[in-house]
Amino acid sequence: MTTGGISFSTPLFWSLLTLGQILLVTVVLLIGIAFLLLFDRKVWAAVQWRKGPNVVGPFGLFQSFADLLKFVFKEITIPAGADKFVFLLAPVISVTFALAAWAVIPFAPGWVISNINVGVLFLLAISSLGVYGIIMGGWASNSKYPFLGSLRSAAQMVSYEVSIGFILITVILLAGSMNLQTIVEQQNGGLLNWNVFGGGARWSDKVMTVVMLPMSVLFFISMLAETNRPPFDLPEAESELVAGYQVEYSSTPYLLLMLAEYCNIVAMCAMISILFFGGWHAPFPESWIGLQNWPPLVAHLWALMWILIKIVVAFFMVAMAKAIVPRYRYDQLMRLGWKVFLPTSLAAVVLVAAWRVFGPQA
Repeated sequence: MTTGGISFSTPLFWSLLTLGQILLVTVVLLIGIAFLLLFDRKVWAAVQWRKGPNVVGPFGLFQSFADLLKFVFKEITIPAGADKFVFLLAPVISVTFALAAWAVIPFAPGWVISNINVGVLFLLAISSLGVYGIIMGGWASNSKYPFLGSLRSAAQMVSYEVSIGFILITVILLAGSMNLQTIVEQQNGGLLNWNVFGGGARWSDKVMTVVMLPMSVLFFISMLAETNRPPFDLPEAESELVAGYQVEYSSTPYLLLMLAEYCNIVAMCAMISILFFGGWHAPFPESWIGLQNWPPLVAHLWALMWILIKIVVAFFMVAMAKAIVPRYRYDQLMRLGWKVFLPTSLAAVVLVAAWRVFGPQA
């Protein structure tokens, strides 16, 4: 296709289009994280009967942007015995992998940067690589507290990634695909067709609720451990490790580490919405409102609205866990991952696989 001498089928055009999509998603994501961070602080304050940030801008809406300017203009301090190159490279690696995960997350039908058939596998791989930034930062700081924090993080993330992997397999078995758009599309038709209630439109499929509902709870708890969120923030525990793997960081490198953590948290909130709670689908059959007859752009904005609502609700649950659940001891955390979550998720894989093979066929 050519218009005004410009070809729309050249590699250059598609490269520029993809770059534009990446910039759009990144900018919107960063602005969204700024307000979600404020929301996190407001929820924590409300639980403690405080007002929270309320000075910078109306209702404190610009507090996160003020914090951004504060971190950017602070002096970067590097410990004398640190490996300077690795010390500064670690936050960059962390935030790069955290942003890369968003490449395969769909926001509406067709609204995804890269619609690959192994989207679930890509996300699992990227989340596994994210720990390298934390390990490098803890080691390069040349201090015992950050190093212990990074070792904790590595052990913790590896432990809970195993159970997350098995939980993902249950969803893949139900959907018959690792494509995230396909997983969402198969949950069309209202609340009862979501994977948390067994997926599928047949009433016989609802028997899988006894497996998938606990799996959604296990996924939520595992994602708290995977992203170092309370009550599983042992790599950052100030009571015994001062501040863990990031204690020697300040200014922009510290900002990047926090940005990577919140990018991962929001990505996990998007994942639980996509895998278990219907993604961009409304909790009622969209045929009731004649969605198929709406203009495509309006229908896509409707879908975008629902997935954003689900992400915010999931983030609210994460914030409430931080505010009301006491921190685990490290031995309790590891015992929960290896002795409870791993065998439970493995049993769920066996049950779902048996259902798919021996249960009622479509």
